[in-house]
Order: sequence, then structure tokens, then C-alpha cells
Amino acid sequence: TRNCTFPGSQNFKNSLTCDFYCSAGNNGDTGLEGLTGLKGKPGTTCDCGRYRKVVGQLDVNVGKLRNAVKFVKNVILGLKETEERYYLLVKEPKRFREASMNCKLRGGTLAMPKTSNTNHLMADYVSQAGLTRAYIGVLAQTVGVSNVGVFYVYADSKEELNSKVSPRTTNSSCVELLSTGAWSHVECEAAMFFICEFPKTT
Repeated sequence: TRNCTFPGSQNFKNSLTCDFYCSAGNNGDTGLEGLTGLKGKPGTTCDCGRYRKVVGQLDVNVGKLRNAVKFVKNVILGLKETEERYYLLVKEPKRFREASMNCKLRGGTLAMPKTSNTNHLMADYVSQAGLTRAYIGVLAQTVGVSNVGVFYVYADSKEELNSKVSPRTTNSSCVELLSTGAWSHVECEAAMFFICEFPKTT
């Protein structure tokens, strides 16, 4: 036998009686729906005017930063630019190989004027700096034993160029940009100023 307590503190010793009274019954009916809770307090009104003022001040600050960056680029660093690249005239006389390495250390390459507009911009850059010439990223290649045929290639490719040839020719393999916009051969061991170019990041 087992003890089974029925409501009313009555104990049953008989197992059948215990099972009858203590076995789980069926679920009852669902109770009534509770009362609706109290209405919450209204939210605070958005102070849009204050946020507009903050955003407006941010726009002003961004504009000032843009002007500051432009000042640093154009006045302090003396950068020139096109839609795709920045150009920096480095006033440190170096040989061609050293100039090329210096541009790489700065994150760029020796400038390669691949359009007439870029060539004109760079020539003006040299002229405005009070200079007559500067290294650019172009090499002169001679053809034949007599070195009569000469063509130009960009330092980053083997693309042959036909323009910007100065009447003066030597057996050198490096090229300088003159303030007139013409290209001229120059000994690679000659130390001179140079122009670096840097791609614009998007």
C-alpha cells in the first residue's frame, strides 16, 4: 500500500482508492481574458531643430577640413593633380635610380605623363618652380649599333612612344622633362630634381 493524501487531509491506504483520487484529471476550461493594462505615458517630442543644428555644424566642419586639406596639398606640399593622380615635384637632386626609389618609398612612382594635358601640367609645374628640367618615369631606348634609332618607353611598361622628342640626342637611357614640355635624353647618373605621381584612392 502507499499513502495518498486527498484534499481535506484524508489518507487512503488502499492503492485503488488512492489511484482513483490522486490520478491527474483533464485540463480545465481556459480562464477569462485579463483586464487591459493602463495606458503608458506619451513619448517625448523629437527636437529636430537641435539635430538639424548639429548636422549643419558638422557640414561646416567638413567644409573647413576640405579647405585645410586643399591648402596642405596645394600650398604647403605644392601638389598638382588631375582627376586620377597627384603629382609632387621633389626638390632633392638625385640620380635616376635613386629618384625612382624615393618615389616608391613615398608610395608612388616617377611621374609618367601619358596624355598631352598631363605633360603640359607637369611642364608648367617645373616652370612655376623656377626650374628648367626634372626627371620623369620615361626611358629612352636606342636601336641598332649606331644608336641612330631612338624610341621612348614608360618606366612601368614596354609601350613605345613617338612624341615629345627633343632635337638633342645622346646615348643615355634616361629622360628629363623640360619646362617647355619637351623630353630630352640625360645621363642616368646626373643628379636632378624629379616628379613623383600618386594614384588617387577612391
